[in-house]
Amino acid sequence: MTSIERTAYPRFKRLITAHELHLFFAPSRDEVEWAAARSDSDEHLLAQLLALKSYQRMGCFPKLDEVPETVVDFVRRAVDLPEGTLPRVTNRTAERRLTAVRQRTGLSYDMAKARKIAEAVMRSEAVSKNRPADLINIALEKVVEAGVELPGFTTLDALAAKVRTEVNAAICMGIYDQLSEAHRERLLALLSEKDTSGTTKYNRLKQSAKAPTWSHFRAQAEHLGWVDELGETGVWLAGVASGKITDFAGQADAADAPGLRDYSLVKRLALLVCLVHNGCGPGMT
Repeated sequence: MTSIERTAYPRFKRLITAHELHLFFAPSRDEVEWAAARSDSDEHLLAQLLALKSYQRMGCFPKLDEVPETVVDFVRRAVDLPEGTLPRVTNRTAERRLTAVRQRTGLSYDMAKARKIAEAVMRSEAVSKNRPADLINIALEKVVEAGVELPGFTTLDALAAKVRTEVNAAICMGIYDQLSEAHRERLLALLSEKDTSGTTKYNRLKQSAKAPTWSHFRAQAEHLGWVDELGETGVWLAGVASGKITDFAGQADAADAPGLRDYSLVKRLALLVCLVHNGCGPGMT
C-alpha cells in the first residue's frame, strides 16, 4: 500500500497554525445560520460545521474522529458552544448531513464518475510513470478539476496498483513479442550460465564500470561488446518510455538470479532486456 504521506491526497496536518485555523476553519455567520437550521442540538451543529469546513478544505469527508482536536476546539469556540461539546451524529442524520454539505459546496457525489476519471488518467500516465504516488497525484488533480468529490485514499491506491500492473504487463508483453526464440534463450541463459569466477553472467551484466584506467577501459570495452552481442535492445524497446526502461532495469538490478527466475517468463525477459539496454550505455545498443 502506498503511504498517503507520499501523495497530495488531502489530509489534516499534524500541526495546524492559528493562521490556518482562521483561514480555513472559521465559519461565517451565514454558514453558522445554515448549519443551525439543519441541527437540533449543539453536538449536531458542531458536527455539521466540521463537515462543511473540512469538505471545503479537503474535497472529501474525514471521519469525525479524524478531525484534529485543535480544529474541533477552534470551531466550537468560534460559535460559542459550551466547553466540552463534542460533534455527534446518528445513523439517521449522518447521510443527510453530508448531502447538505455537498449541495452547499456544489461538488457532485458521483463515485463512478470519479473512478472513471481517475482510471483514465492513470492509464495514460502509467505508460511513462511507475510510482503509484505519481499516478494518484495526477488522478487527484483531474478529479478536482471535474468538480467531483474525491474517492477515499484506499480506493485510489488500489486503482493505481491495478492500473500499473495491467499497463506494465502490456509493456512487458510488447517487449517479449519483439524477441526471437534465439534471443529469448540467450537472455535466459544469463541466469544460469556461469563465468570463470563461478558467478552467473547475470551478475556480470550488473557490474558497474571501474576506475578510468587503461586496463579498466579495455575491460569495459570488452564488457560493452559482450552486452552488445546479446541483441538490438533499442529495437526491442521501441516505443517504451525511457522512465519505464529505467524502472524495469532498476528492478532487475536489485534482484538476484533466483529472485528474477521467480517472475513470469514474460516479465523476466522484459526486465532483462531493460537491464541489458541500460548496461550498454547511450548509443551502444
